[in-house]
Amino acid sequence: MKIEFTKMQGAGNDYIYVNTLIYPLPNPEELAVAWSRPHTGIGSDGLVLIGSSGKADFSMRIFNADGSEAKMCGNASRCIGKYVYEYGLTRKTEVTLDTLSGIKTLRLHVEDGKVDAVTVDMGIPAEIHPVDLGEGYPYREGIAVSMGNPHLVIFVDDMEQVDLPRVGPVLERHPLFPDRVNVEFAQVLAPGRVRMRVWERGSGITMACGTGACATAVASAYTHRCPGESDIIMDGGTLRIRWAGEGTRLFMTGPAEKVFDGVITV
Repeated sequence: MKIEFTKMQGAGNDYIYVNTLIYPLPNPEELAVAWSRPHTGIGSDGLVLIGSSGKADFSMRIFNADGSEAKMCGNASRCIGKYVYEYGLTRKTEVTLDTLSGIKTLRLHVEDGKVDAVTVDMGIPAEIHPVDLGEGYPYREGIAVSMGNPHLVIFVDDMEQVDLPRVGPVLERHPLFPDRVNVEFAQVLAPGRVRMRVWERGSGITMACGTGACATAVASAYTHRCPGESDIIMDGGTLRIRWAGEGTRLFMTGPAEKVFDGVITV
């Protein structure tokens, strides 16, 4: 069977997108592993399925490069907004998306018929608290944040000193997080400007992580480093995060771009 797909990226976080209204995939876990491989597959951070929903305009399912299913991805949700508008699945500029972490609202910024950027209502951050990682770990303290998926934010003075390939997998599997955790390292460059690198649960080092950028902004405000609005600068690009504080909704704005369309046989 031939499957049409679109490869898209948001701030360098690249996924393979399939419209399951046309191409239902019975084994997305296996396909995510095979297609994500850079040399023998398409190459990506994972596989995203766009589908129908009885509760929202569309649904989103995300499978990481290792086949595990993620609850939410901010970069992928922005790309879905661009996909459904530019491929004619909707003419709305405000779209609701059914995810495993709840209904998200996407506001599409359209110019000359193209979606230039998307603002996502990411909901209310939860479970924000300091974490003591204990002795024997390369870093002792962090801030835990849930953006519908778990994050651990660690502040550093010099990002260049972080050995991400070494410490990322160790912290991802810390005993405090039995379901594993996304790990963000953050360096405050100036008020409202934070440099971030990420080790994503199930995918490893990625160019960007939307929920990770949100968690970093939350942790920055929680620790009184950068309250209010922040630019989170990642390897693949920058996201603008707006959050008024505990108990309020968080809004993420950033780009979404199509890389190419393709056909693959399964």
